[in-house]
Amino acid sequence: MSLSNHQLFCKDLFNYSRRKSSESLIGTTALGGNNPIRIQSMTNTDTNNIEASVEQSIRMIESGAEYVRLTTQGTKEAENLKFIKEELVKRGYNTPLVADIHFNPAAALIAAKYVDKVRINPGNFVDKRADFANPGYGDVKYQEDLEKIRDKFIPLIRLCKEHNTAIRIGTNHGSLSDRIMSRYGDTPRGMVEATLEFLRICKEQNFPNVAISIKSSNTIMMVKTVRLLVSEMANENMFYPLHLGVTEAGEGEDGRIKSAVGTGALLNDGIGDTVRISLTEDPEIESPVGKKLVDYVLEKEGHQPIAPIENVDVNLFDFYKRSTLVIRNIGSSKVPVVVTDASHESYISTELPEKAGYVLNEDTFEWEKGKLAADYLFVNGFDAIFADYPKDLGIIVDQECWEMANNFAENTYPMFQADEFLTGNLSFFHSDLFFVECSYSQLTDAFIQAVKDNPKVVLVCSSNHQNAFAEQRAFTLRLIEAKCKAPVIFKRSFSESNLENLHIKASADLGSLYFDGLSNGIWLDNNGDISHEEVNSTAFGILQAARVRTTKTEFVSCPGCGRTLFKLHEVVAEVKKQFSHLTHLKIGVMGCIVNGPGEMGDVDYGYVGAGPGKVSLYKGHELIKKNISSDSAIHELTEIIKSHGDWIHK
Repeated sequence: MSLSNHQLFCKDLFNYSRRKSSESLIGTTALGGNNPIRIQSMTNTDTNNIEASVEQSIRMIESGAEYVRLTTQGTKEAENLKFIKEELVKRGYNTPLVADIHFNPAAALIAAKYVDKVRINPGNFVDKRADFANPGYGDVKYQEDLEKIRDKFIPLIRLCKEHNTAIRIGTNHGSLSDRIMSRYGDTPRGMVEATLEFLRICKEQNFPNVAISIKSSNTIMMVKTVRLLVSEMANENMFYPLHLGVTEAGEGEDGRIKSAVGTGALLNDGIGDTVRISLTEDPEIESPVGKKLVDYVLEKEGHQPIAPIENVDVNLFDFYKRSTLVIRNIGSSKVPVVVTDASHESYISTELPEKAGYVLNEDTFEWEKGKLAADYLFVNGFDAIFADYPKDLGIIVDQECWEMANNFAENTYPMFQADEFLTGNLSFFHSDLFFVECSYSQLTDAFIQAVKDNPKVVLVCSSNHQNAFAEQRAFTLRLIEAKCKAPVIFKRSFSESNLENLHIKASADLGSLYFDGLSNGIWLDNNGDISHEEVNSTAFGILQAARVRTTKTEFVSCPGCGRTLFKLHEVVAEVKKQFSHLTHLKIGVMGCIVNGPGEMGDVDYGYVGAGPGKVSLYKGHELIKKNISSDSAIHELTEIIKSHGDWIHK
């Protein structure tokens, strides 16, 4: 796809412009069109408990939720939506309510009479969710199943027309049907086709009040699939509004970073009309996080234009991994490196390696690498103490300090500014690695040629542009255009004293640059009241959320809902305590069968609620133990991991 055709989902790659979607009427809060990007969340109460559902809905609304979704397992819960809606209106709350339907078209027909929107899942509305056996489907049987969808879906559309109720087509990565899996596999194309089958019926029935979501706990799958869907919809003259979210993002730092990496990538591309941040925390916490993310991305509106690159073909639906040289441990297939910036320190001390994630063994007086140990440390100046720093921690110093610094330690590397690099005599520096900091505007033909002539240069791309994300993307595409294979480290500077703000801003701006294959390292500089350890953890978290470098156990946990049959927050904490040292694994914790096993995506092991006090345990998608006591579930999961050879002692 050439850049000139990129208008399928945003104005271009470099200048922020929100995708123009059609408008869907959802109660009193319209979605898409010229309306603001809406924020929403979902209750985790039992919908049969009307009072608890009302109280929690009010807390969510007052925290910023513009739509409130409720679990609707069956017809009884669907009928209860009427009373929840009436009580909320009686108390002065007219926020649209959404029924969350799985497996039960009859419940959808009831809910459509009472709420403002009904969410259905193409994977289980009519079809059964795939059992991963991938049975063969001939054309005749495939078409027969499409007719079954029409038979069930068209009555819902007609009822929604009658009651002015909107429909959300909510496709989940882990709940594709056998029919879709048999033809397309577990792929973005399969998720898109599952969605389009329902959208084509909506279009045929002249039903405009539609919203769409395509979600996954895998950020790459989620972003790639939504980009592809927008392209395919445009080809069929569909412009329905999009609901964004990374499902089962988790909690705390991991949940916020993962959500901002995936959702932020699409918002930066101008895609998205409503956002839900799925955290394994109280639902009223989600909307403020979503609002921060949306507000931050919208700060890019009206920015100073960034000059486009004219002669590069890119495919944002299949990503464009950039091939580079390998310079020391940077570039090509090497994992992206992490740089700790200690330039704001008032003096150079013995403890600086600790800020980069190293630990001094008090018995041996040897430095040991922590799990989140940076690869390089940038220091303002030089000192003889460098000789006592870890030998595998690269030390970056300004080029005028390098000669003296190198006398104390060989693992020092000079940093040049762009003009210094062009005018200086580099033959004086006998380093096997040069860092050169520059911006997009400095990528002149002469500069790029100088970089191409020096196979030891790693570029540090910094940006203070209002739309730094787009400028840094343009930086790398300019190198692709010039056939320059120098590795690139993206540097971003912040002045944050609120850690959540740093998580959201850095993740939104940098995440997709890594899973789009455009960078070989990350350098976060924060001049605020946040520790180096927290900044390092943010950098490593972004790389892990973008699935380019794994440094800790990945826990995939759902936010919980009315189907959850145990105290999800407490169980997640226990699971993390037991398994956090297994950094080579992904472990899922799901509240119910709807979100597991399918929604665990590509986890290695899973803990799934099966009933009151009961849990089922999985190896991948394979059920290993069914309906065991929750009291013994963590012990049993430990034994399963050990029996498969994946256990590592702490």
